[in-house]
Amino acid sequence: MPQVPARAQDEDVAQMLDDAAMAFEKKYERVEKKPLGEGTYGEVYKAVDRATNTVVAMKRMKLDQEDEGVPSTAIREVSLLKELNHPNIVKLMDVFCSQKKLFLIFEFVEQDMKKYFKLHGYSQISPSGPKQWTLPQNIIKSFIFQLLRGVEYCHSHRIVHRDLKPQNLLIDKHGHLKIADFGLARAFAIPIPKYTHEVVTVWYRAPEILLGSQKYSIMVDVWSAGAIFGELATGQPMFPGDSEIDTIFKIFQKLGTPDDGVWKGIDALPDFKKTFPKWKTKGLDKIEGVATALGPQGVKLLEGLLKYQPHERISCRASLEHPYFEDVDHSIIPSVAHCEDEDML
Repeated sequence: MPQVPARAQDEDVAQMLDDAAMAFEKKYERVEKKPLGEGTYGEVYKAVDRATNTVVAMKRMKLDQEDEGVPSTAIREVSLLKELNHPNIVKLMDVFCSQKKLFLIFEFVEQDMKKYFKLHGYSQISPSGPKQWTLPQNIIKSFIFQLLRGVEYCHSHRIVHRDLKPQNLLIDKHGHLKIADFGLARAFAIPIPKYTHEVVTVWYRAPEILLGSQKYSIMVDVWSAGAIFGELATGQPMFPGDSEIDTIFKIFQKLGTPDDGVWKGIDALPDFKKTFPKWKTKGLDKIEGVATALGPQGVKLLEGLLKYQPHERISCRASLEHPYFEDVDHSIIPSVAHCEDEDML
């Protein structure tokens, strides 16, 4: 029996993949040419599942520039999302990979938190006057509760997100928050191995990463959640540095420059300098708008999330039991009761 040349076999496989890719693209119709946004690796489009008429989000990644096939960020995102099933985490619905393209199909969520801020966070006090931050206290409390609950679920499944920021938090029309973009997330084991410090958008990056530590824990997500909490309260980023060093200085200016008494072992961090300017702490309650928006218990929670010493930060699980959430409005928060018994994706 004559053998088919290897080159012909490769061409046949390539054709099959291309045909399958075309079938996949026909299954989902892109309804807007302009992307909704960009994730860690690829563009996201609004699309419709023709069979069910369901609106979805299609993340499209080109692979033709990759010498080694599918990018590791995409593989990581798919593998982790297949293990996660929670109302505060965006749902991965379908995956397809061809020789040149990778498609991830997610549930469609109307906007991210950054866009939500622009639409709902400010009000015009007068026709000629400035805009004022007016996000209601019950919405602030609901959003941070949902964020901490979603992150706690990740941590309980040994996953650290490493890129929490408003652009990666999706808000649907009912006010439900969903964590997205797991391209930089990692599954972890004990003991925690060394990781790259090139993670997390710089404004939301924990100080131990900014100061060069390659060993860090789930507490980097807790710091990011704290920075987002402060932004929910004021409408302004907490630490808007234009570089790593500028960001760490922004942190020091608000929380005070730490020493070994405040943060044991800080002198050993690669990028910490004893010549750094010495700022005294001002207190988070002194930041304009924080005390008014959060109240005493909210300020205490914010202080717990933004502790310098990572192991002193309040965990997401403990945060959910904090007195600040005693009167959280559960009517606008999706139930998690159904998640425990459902099959994973």
